[in-house]
Amino acid sequence: MGSDQQIAFFRRELKDGDTWRRAAAAKGLGRVGRDEHAWLLAGSADDRAPEVREAVALGLGRLGVAEAGRTVLPALMRDDDPWVRRRASRAAIRLGLDGPPFADAFSRLLRDPDHHLRINALDGLEALGAPGDVTGLVALLGDPERAVWGRARSLVYRFRDDPAVSAEVVRTAEQGDGETRVRALELLPRHWTDRLLDSLLTGLHDQSAEVRIAVAGRLADVADARTSAALATALETERDAHVAASFLRRLAERGEEQVTDPATRWLDDAVAGPSAAYALGVVGTRAAAGVLRTAVTDSALPGRTRAAAAKAIGQAGRWDAVWLLLPLLDDPDGDVRAGAVDGLDKLVDDGLRPWERRPVARALVSHLAADPNTTWQTHNALIGLAEALPALRRIVDRTPSPDVRAAALSLLDTDNATDEHTDQDLPRFVHALDDPDETVRHHATQGLAHWLAATARRPHDEQRLRTRLTAIASEAPGEGTRAAAVEALRALEACRPSPP
Repeated sequence: MGSDQQIAFFRRELKDGDTWRRAAAAKGLGRVGRDEHAWLLAGSADDRAPEVREAVALGLGRLGVAEAGRTVLPALMRDDDPWVRRRASRAAIRLGLDGPPFADAFSRLLRDPDHHLRINALDGLEALGAPGDVTGLVALLGDPERAVWGRARSLVYRFRDDPAVSAEVVRTAEQGDGETRVRALELLPRHWTDRLLDSLLTGLHDQSAEVRIAVAGRLADVADARTSAALATALETERDAHVAASFLRRLAERGEEQVTDPATRWLDDAVAGPSAAYALGVVGTRAAAGVLRTAVTDSALPGRTRAAAAKAIGQAGRWDAVWLLLPLLDDPDGDVRAGAVDGLDKLVDDGLRPWERRPVARALVSHLAADPNTTWQTHNALIGLAEALPALRRIVDRTPSPDVRAAALSLLDTDNATDEHTDQDLPRFVHALDDPDETVRHHATQGLAHWLAATARRPHDEQRLRTRLTAIASEAPGEGTRAAAVEALRALEACRPSPP
């Protein structure tokens, strides 16, 4: 059937067919019709069957005749049937229709119970370059559908300088409910905090846990006695563990020693316990240190809490911290072992006492080889511990684990540590250039580049090494390895000749 015959058939069906035939005819005209048939479709926009009205809206969008759509789509966007509203709103966007009738129609759809229509409303207003109904728009910041609230947030941000939009965001940040208020707070710049202060302090007791957490975060910018007292008071009556965790951290960051008692009370909670341990470590008082000493060995506490306590002990850095943490490297709980490594990392970073360096180095090197779950955490803790280098060299030569070998090679890198035996590390780097593991090859290449730059000594088999590095620079799968090979070649060129 040719196009003219099809169009004639669709026209007859649109007039005389039953519901499904009229709907099929409207869709058919949308596919094969010409501009003039858009007006024919518009004439059926008041059909008694919603299936036909939906098909009319779909066809109008496909035919692309804006003026025909302009006459009927605003009414179809108010239709009782959600599918008609959905098709009509998409057609209006597709046709690029603008003006007050469409701005109003999209604004109404902001409150539609169908989330697809709320999405269409936001897309339509975005295309129109208008915020629409400001109250309805800002209210969608709390929509349960991410596709809705994400679009609403983008549109609000686009029109953030519009006085009406700005005023509604502020009102919502002060008085809104739940997620709507949280996202309004996120949209306001930090310099608005002082203006919002009274509502933020009141918000510490809001019925929504999300709001209480959000306002506590916002109050981090206000370090005064009134705010600290309000946080402490709110923490005393708080029953939600997630909120308590937030309050504990905020008070600790202020250095408020009054956080010690509530932190101790929350320590055995699986959710708030890690934050309570963190708070005790930051405060660092004698009383807080005593609680942490007990916590790290209390097997009744959750592993994550004991891990946080171990890290906090390292953070506090008291005289016995090293001796409390070293036994925890053998704890049966992996979280606790990781927390002990983090605590020791902090102590190493802050500077160990001379008599602590060898025991810590010895324990961490043993842990590097023994615990595959904390390999790179342990690597980080070992950086700067020259006392660990002899044992690390033995690990490079003997370990079957590629991850451990890579970590140990990285620690032999002259960027991390050097000693009187650093000159002997060259064969280790060169040998590892052919390791089966890409991570090992990467750290070997990088370590070699730094070794050549630091020692300025040409290797005896220079030509063979140059050939290998050239191959790595062009063939290695990792961009970082290729870059390290290029760096090594440059360092090799700058080296002084080998002695005869």
